[in-house]
Amino acid sequence: MLQIKKSSFITSAKGAEGIPKGFPEIAIAGKSNVGKSSFINYMANNYKLARVSGQPGKTRMLNVYRFNDAFQLVDLPGYGYAAVSKGEVKSWAGMVEGYFMYSHNLRHVFLLVDIRHRPGEHDKMIAQFLQQYQIPHTVLATKCDKIPKRDWKKKCMDIAFDLRQDFADDIIPVSAQNKIGRDQVLGRIAAVLAEPVEVFIGEGDAQLEP
Repeated sequence: MLQIKKSSFITSAKGAEGIPKGFPEIAIAGKSNVGKSSFINYMANNYKLARVSGQPGKTRMLNVYRFNDAFQLVDLPGYGYAAVSKGEVKSWAGMVEGYFMYSHNLRHVFLLVDIRHRPGEHDKMIAQFLQQYQIPHTVLATKCDKIPKRDWKKKCMDIAFDLRQDFADDIIPVSAQNKIGRDQVLGRIAAVLAEPVEVFIGEGDAQLEP
């Protein structure tokens, strides 16, 4: 099992070109209030690593965190926050799409979705983009502590249906608050890092335009 012995914040960047090279990257995507910062802190076992904001939608750049001096988590700007202007949404789309297209170190994407709610249009848009460009990804159902465990499977099936994921069993329920799912996620990261490096981006016309 992968053990996290060291983690640190590295930098905030406006695009792939600003991210330090030489490390495999795993991107974290999701709505502004889905719990991305809490998830990163949970993976690091360091609850002061990523700043958890009381105002969703504050992250405007690509935040880079390095783990074990071996790989980097790239926290993408959150989406779906009502107070954000149309111009900012377009800027977000361009930044995220540019990162997906031009990062040569991207190995995997964790798409975080609140298990309590059906995926929204932005969730579907990200999932479609990842599928079209065949970018390996895993859906994580956050805040699973908020509903009874007996309901997890049904909720994951709904999420899989909406996002057109092949197998609901591949969705990992997680909860930073109740410490659920960490070993499964770390196992997924270990498997990703062990895989041969491939170039995932191909020709296509998918865009992250809202």
